[in-house]
Amino acid sequence: MSSHNGSASHPLDFNLPSPGLPVPNPCLSFWQRSTRYSPLLNLNSQKFLNDATPIPERADVVIIGSGISGALTAYSLLTSPNAPKSVVMLEAREACSGASGRNAGHCRPDAFRGFTAFSKLHGEEQADEILKHEKKVLELVDEFIKNNDVQCDWNLGKTFDVVMGEDFGEYVKGSYEKYAQYLSKDIDGVRILAEKEAKEETRVPAALGAYEWSAASIHPAKLGQALLTMAVAKGLQLFTHSPVISVISASDSLWTVQTPTSRITSPIVIHATNAFAATLIPSLQGRIVPTRAQAHRVIPTSEFCGDRMLTHTYSLRFTLGHFYSLIQRKADGAFILGTSRGIPSISEATKKEIWGGKNDTTFSDEIKDDALARFSEIFSVKPEAMGEGHEFGWTGVLGMTPDSVPFVGPIPSSPGQFVIAGFNGHGMARIFGCAPGLAKLILGEVKSWEETGMPKCFQITEERLDKTEQS
Repeated sequence: MSSHNGSASHPLDFNLPSPGLPVPNPCLSFWQRSTRYSPLLNLNSQKFLNDATPIPERADVVIIGSGISGALTAYSLLTSPNAPKSVVMLEAREACSGASGRNAGHCRPDAFRGFTAFSKLHGEEQADEILKHEKKVLELVDEFIKNNDVQCDWNLGKTFDVVMGEDFGEYVKGSYEKYAQYLSKDIDGVRILAEKEAKEETRVPAALGAYEWSAASIHPAKLGQALLTMAVAKGLQLFTHSPVISVISASDSLWTVQTPTSRITSPIVIHATNAFAATLIPSLQGRIVPTRAQAHRVIPTSEFCGDRMLTHTYSLRFTLGHFYSLIQRKADGAFILGTSRGIPSISEATKKEIWGGKNDTTFSDEIKDDALARFSEIFSVKPEAMGEGHEFGWTGVLGMTPDSVPFVGPIPSSPGQFVIAGFNGHGMARIFGCAPGLAKLILGEVKSWEETGMPKCFQITEERLDKTEQS
């Protein structure tokens, strides 16, 4: 939903129950409210079996999950010269109903801040690879959207990391210096703003400093629906309201994927289920943990309209874990405010809704009140006219991992099963570098992990599973 904080600052409990299936009837995000026209939302819905096209009994590939990771994997498979003849996608709810359609509208690579935390978790070389990969992903998303004329309110520009607390200021300064030392040069594309300059350019009176680099804002549900539309045009068979309840071995080389109303057999099963991956992959229990995040749409006051709109996207950071993300949409001028999960005064009841939480039917008033109060305080604004201020909010379920990076690749001890999940609320800066690489791996178009273009630490291996259990 909002920017990744560069560290595993969340509790991970291996004794949590299985995530189970996504809850029915989730709330609608702004993005989903404004894509109700999509003919794919309930395509081949298995809710009404009398009218639905039945799920086939066999397929070359079955993909579970219709978010951006599943959709781009499907499109990458189907546009390959070695494309499988039949690809079936099963979605538990509406198309693009999960985290992909619920985020805070950022496509924001980490330019350097995560170097310290990633180095501790994965070593300096992999930390460098992670950051380079994210920078490349921004280019890949930009290229894909422009080459395919995808109408998704894509706005490539600049972002600010605004220092709102002294401790965070020291941390981010240290991370910049460590990464610059590793590179033996200043970090390309990053501009450092001192306090006076930061106050003026960010329009945040309490800013202690800021860092600027390239990023973008986007309408994620429009991108998700466009990807699915392109994949369906290439032959993808999408079945909505078709929750997968089990994946069991049918033979040495085949898997049976079962929904409440059907069974489909395939040699290849791809789990693009993010926060819910552990439901069908027991080895990921406690390693991908559902975590509820929240965002709000806020209508600007006159001082942020027209030629006074914000020019950048923002991460407003008090500490590493206490931060708020912000974009102002060029399409309509509205703010999308991503809330903090690291509020120092947060109640125990709200913590229980967040960590391990999968209820995206509602949102927390405590988190909403904090975010709106902070937003008003940070920018010194108070709505006065009817229609200004908070419009509505929503939640989404992130997949958080102990080592802050996703699990991608062939699942150990399950030949033919693959996973692409656990994006830590940072999928827009990673998926476009992961899904095409995974597709090449599945089709045998690359001979090694290195050729996929993904950092080595993203790969799911027995060693990594064992290591994350001990961490």
